[in-house]
Amino acid sequence: MSRFRSASALAAAALALAALAVPAAAGPEWTPATPKKFALTGGTVHTVTGGVLENATVLIDDGRITAVGRGIAVPADATVWDCRGKQVYPGFIAANTELGLIEVASVEGSNDTRETGQINPNIRAEVMVNPDSDLLPVTRIGGVTSALVVPGGGAIHGLSALMHLDGWTREDMTIRAPVALHVSWPSMVTRSGWRVRLSPEEQAKQREKALDAIREAFDDARAYEKARAAEGRRGVPVHDADVKWDAMRRVVRGEIPVWFHADSEAQIRAILEFVDQERLEHVVIVGGRDAPLFADELKARGIAVVVGGTLALPGRPDDAYDESYTVPERLAAAGVPFCIADDGSAFTAANARNLPFHAAMAAAYGLPKDEALKSVTIYPARILGVGDRLGSIEVGKIADLQVTDGDPLEEASHCEQVFINGRPIPMRSRQTELFKKYDARPRGPKARPR
Repeated sequence: MSRFRSASALAAAALALAALAVPAAAGPEWTPATPKKFALTGGTVHTVTGGVLENATVLIDDGRITAVGRGIAVPADATVWDCRGKQVYPGFIAANTELGLIEVASVEGSNDTRETGQINPNIRAEVMVNPDSDLLPVTRIGGVTSALVVPGGGAIHGLSALMHLDGWTREDMTIRAPVALHVSWPSMVTRSGWRVRLSPEEQAKQREKALDAIREAFDDARAYEKARAAEGRRGVPVHDADVKWDAMRRVVRGEIPVWFHADSEAQIRAILEFVDQERLEHVVIVGGRDAPLFADELKARGIAVVVGGTLALPGRPDDAYDESYTVPERLAAAGVPFCIADDGSAFTAANARNLPFHAAMAAAYGLPKDEALKSVTIYPARILGVGDRLGSIEVGKIADLQVTDGDPLEEASHCEQVFINGRPIPMRSRQTELFKKYDARPRGPKARPR
């Protein structure tokens, strides 16, 4: 069954668009000549890992947090940001997205999300990201400061990269690359209905073709690794380099995790069997609609789940109406490491700003509120291997912060200022500029008042 946007998702999107019209908090705008020291003073600081601090100060120096707490002396050369009456949170982390790879889906030249062929482990997301994408400002002024960009296309679709949503070049934006190899597991069941064009036999053939391609890719990668590792020994020839298998050498050595994109029970069961066959130790499930059915096994294996959004209809006609809403709560109750993202599609790239509302929906359906906040901050940071650098407000971490007028998981709250890598970014986007343009249009005597 196709997963359509729910009414809650549409409502969240409408409110998020409306929020873009809210003026940003007053304060100095960063330029290359601006001092690198900032002091956010007087706000309520939500550290995520160390509690909530009232009337606290956060000091930033050269992109890093250097002090957090009450009664901290502000350096004379620091630019002061008055946060009295405001809330200070870590920036959100989108753990599964195609941001920067797509602009307009119907324009081929702006769509870099689908490579040809089934096996593309050599595709590197950080090389493909467009720093000038109009989707980045829309997302970051909503409090999302970094994103795992995942290339698409085929069964094995390349290496993802964790990127800041601000920067002139990919070098400026890249936090960590590569993060993981991504594998889209094919559907294990046949589908029917007027929208399905392939017969059950054709679907089965297509599935087996994809599964064979995945198995052969790992077999070939292991053979390539063995051959390259043997070079230098007596009688062993030097082998020609192959960029495709070079990209998988660190994967088969266990240095880079494998993220399997799958939702259904049959898919997850098949993936666990494949993991055993390939002796893969570092594995993550992305999507995971039916992951709670395997909660005990996932916990025992240490397999994390990147939940593919909560603002969605049930996956099957006989599922409970709140089936998608409660996936995070069920995983948390079972002790499975998880975080919340969205489904990572080209459509949701334009709506990545709705990330906090996915967490909010989970909180409305049983996930404790502090866990919901962690699910889009420190939990994705840990799953992405950067928990020591992002996800909370702690000394030594990268200064990715947001200043809000309320709880950012509440749709009525506004993000007033965002800091990325220690820099206050302009709170502007294509939408805010269009709003200003048309709000200032000439009005005749019969025009409605503002």
